[in-house]
Amino acid sequence: MIYNVVRSLDILLNLVVWLIIGRSIVSIVVRDYGNPLVRILYDVTEPILMPFRKIIERLNIDTGMIDFSPLLAILAINLARRLLWGMIF
Repeated sequence: MIYNVVRSLDILLNLVVWLIIGRSIVSIVVRDYGNPLVRILYDVTEPILMPFRKIIERLNIDTGMIDFSPLLAILAINLARRLLWGMIF
């Protein structure tokens, strides 16, 4: 039972990572932010990335034009996945 819950959460977190990667690629390639698919991608990932942007801002880290919040979010999600599986095994 617990294994199935952890596996489901792991799949969900993995999907979120891929959505963040997709958003990062879209932000480089696509300039049509009015596209409904792009808008959905941004709407889904923004609540995840915003806290990491605020952390970078509070630490007064000047990243120039590069947004490191996707990288930090993916690292945090991977840490959460490892901790989740660590509780099982």
